[in-house]
Amino acid sequence: MALIRFYPYQKRWIDDTSRFKAGMFGRQSGKTYSTSGEVVKDCILAEMARRRTRWVILSRGERQAAEAMNEAIKPQIKAFYELYRAELAKVARQWEPRYTETDFRGEEAVYKSLEVTFPGGSRITALPANPDTARGFSANVMLDEFAFHKDSRAIWAAVFPVVSKDGLKLRVISTPNGKGNKFYDIMSGSDATWSRHVVNIYQAVAEGLPRDIDELRAGCGDEDLWRQEYELEWLDEASAWLTYELIGACEDQAASLVGDGYRGGPCYVGVDIGRRKDLYVIWVWEQVGDVLWTREIIARQRIPFSEQDALLDDVMRRYNVVRVAMDQTGMGEKPVEDAQARHGSLRVEGVILSSSRRLDVATAAKQAFQDRKVRIPMGDPVLRSDLHQLKSSIGPTGALRLAADRDANGHADRTWAAFLGIASSVGGWQPAMGETVDEDARRDDDVPARDEAGRGLMMGQSFRRRLQMFGSH
Repeated sequence: MALIRFYPYQKRWIDDTSRFKAGMFGRQSGKTYSTSGEVVKDCILAEMARRRTRWVILSRGERQAAEAMNEAIKPQIKAFYELYRAELAKVARQWEPRYTETDFRGEEAVYKSLEVTFPGGSRITALPANPDTARGFSANVMLDEFAFHKDSRAIWAAVFPVVSKDGLKLRVISTPNGKGNKFYDIMSGSDATWSRHVVNIYQAVAEGLPRDIDELRAGCGDEDLWRQEYELEWLDEASAWLTYELIGACEDQAASLVGDGYRGGPCYVGVDIGRRKDLYVIWVWEQVGDVLWTREIIARQRIPFSEQDALLDDVMRRYNVVRVAMDQTGMGEKPVEDAQARHGSLRVEGVILSSSRRLDVATAAKQAFQDRKVRIPMGDPVLRSDLHQLKSSIGPTGALRLAADRDANGHADRTWAAFLGIASSVGGWQPAMGETVDEDARRDDDVPARDEAGRGLMMGQSFRRRLQMFGSH
């Protein structure tokens, strides 16, 4: 493989021909690239031997599947062709693989399928992981970043019977993602069925990976994130308010950090106030059916209150905002008062996050995550770490407490903005202008406000009572 550079730990992984093989590698250490090298090499050798083989790559989303095909599979096909040019010429005078993109129709959705077909009939297909896609093939399988797959156990139940036939191979690779998923079960086992490889950042750098460990660690700014994604520790999920498995189950590539995908529906906004050490965060949720979709997350540090006001005003202009819940605790008093003056005190609600109110808000949000009623952006390590940062503990009086350590990325500021937005959606919204409202059924304090566009807004019930309706603490 003179034309393809693999580090020693990657070569050991590729040269291991075990039928069932699992690898836990540090972040950005080339696990997808090296495993793709094994897949391509297997297809090339099959071509030279005038036989066919089939591989399916299941990634956590369509974007990751496309990256695996375009950034790992395609370049290595070219490299391996150069390496085995003479041998391949004996098999086919014209040797040119064919790339296609088609729709794969599952029981519940349509998925993009990227495929390369070799002249001799061998194929590699890349798809987003789903029990539907996992059942659709009889092939060798590569599960890429398996710890982050939604419904990893359901995917496993679909995949394993497929590869149990005819000695097909299974490759499972990932960084850790807590203990509540099938990847943890595989890697923590001690049976001899699996060949297990573990390569953390220190070993990878020692074997040639060009990374500055001190710079990476300082830039990471989150010890839990560093320990899990680079040192490959299984973090204890017992005290996490939102486990990594719960966070991962609500990730979706259609959710956005930057304002994409808005459909024009009603939006609920959470705002966490920060001025110096902590972040100022705006989280925009759009309600689509009974699910809240993340449409934008704005996070800024050390910006003046005037700029914070301008950011919120811009959000109010660009989205059909039904309700805003703002952290009124401490320095939040004036920003809340000013926002109410600009947008209406019934449209903007200040929430003083006392211990009991904090638990109310967090419990409502956790219930929404557990019920899969929210969608968050996929695969953003800073966001995932922030959502995982909040920990629960029992205080001296026996009451449940929620706390988060402060790091370079904030103090769970994104989390509280998200939670406030979710809690603000409880209770729904009133019909728009022109629709009927049963005046007799409306309670005295359920008085709708109207914004400048005439949209009817349900702003009556107190924050606590709406949360209690939701079924929280």
